[in-house]
Amino acid sequence: MIALLDYGSGNLRSVEKALRKVGADVRRVTGPEGLKDASAAVLPGVGAFDDCITAMQKQELLGATRDFIASGRPFLGICVGYQALFEKSEEFNSCAAGLGLFKGKVVRFSAQSGLKIPQIGWNQIELAQADCPLFRGIPGGSYVYFVHSFFPCPEDHSIVATRTAYGETFASAIWRDNVFATQFHPEKSQEIGLRLLKNFVQLA
Repeated sequence: MIALLDYGSGNLRSVEKALRKVGADVRRVTGPEGLKDASAAVLPGVGAFDDCITAMQKQELLGATRDFIASGRPFLGICVGYQALFEKSEEFNSCAAGLGLFKGKVVRFSAQSGLKIPQIGWNQIELAQADCPLFRGIPGGSYVYFVHSFFPCPEDHSIVATRTAYGETFASAIWRDNVFATQFHPEKSQEIGLRLLKNFVQLA
């Protein structure tokens, strides 16, 4: 069973639907109890960093998520669920502390690039870790779907799994041990996204 962390995020249904499509047994989880017997967990997210952290805190999911990850079971963060793994965010003068699993902060795209912010639409990923199991069978240069103004800057470059260029080059996915996270939305990335989710389900 894959636990889908439900803290009121808007895109939960589309993530759930995509996971079911690749054969996952999915259960929405709103509190710590639901994580205990899960074989893997997914933290999706749209919206603001602070809203995500505050809602998870209220539902006692912050500590439960840290404990789940420490247990070694596969974990996938998507979009804001990726950003939440870091220490803090610059979004709206954020004062919420993230999960702090990785050192680094979440920053905004530079306006100097002349590109539209947020980045909305398809862009390419360059594989930085070819052996990352999440990207098995997914070639470098594949297009995936993004909707974001902010992205994490990991201090540890060894965790970067893919990079993407949008005015500047940023870490569009990370991987360390049992933790995977993507800035893009696999559930909106058609064949490539479904392949990625299938790879994750197989790890569970």
